[in-house]
Amino acid sequence: MGRRGEHCSAIAYVFLRRQTARMSKTSQTTPPSPVVDFESSLDELEGLVQRLEKGDLSLDDSLKAYEQGIGLFRRCQTALQEAELRVRLLTDAEDPASASEFPDVDAP
Repeated sequence: MGRRGEHCSAIAYVFLRRQTARMSKTSQTTPPSPVVDFESSLDELEGLVQRLEKGDLSLDDSLKAYEQGIGLFRRCQTALQEAELRVRLLTDAEDPASASEFPDVDAP
């Protein structure tokens, strides 16, 4: 495995350490992690898509909905990336550098 895999494993380790520290300091002001927030973001994004597909929004409202959708999409992407890192670390917590690359979903 190359340097990229080692780098991803190191990032996963740092991420989990931060998540653990964050969970131990739970407070009302701490936003949920992107992984936890994934489902609600995805549901909200699907609702926006349905509203846009109806075609009854004004141009201004359509642009606002599109902008909001891009933000939700990015939150979902971040959550998926964080989940991937967590899975890589959990695959072998003693040797996170041994984790292999996830297959590209879009690849044939």
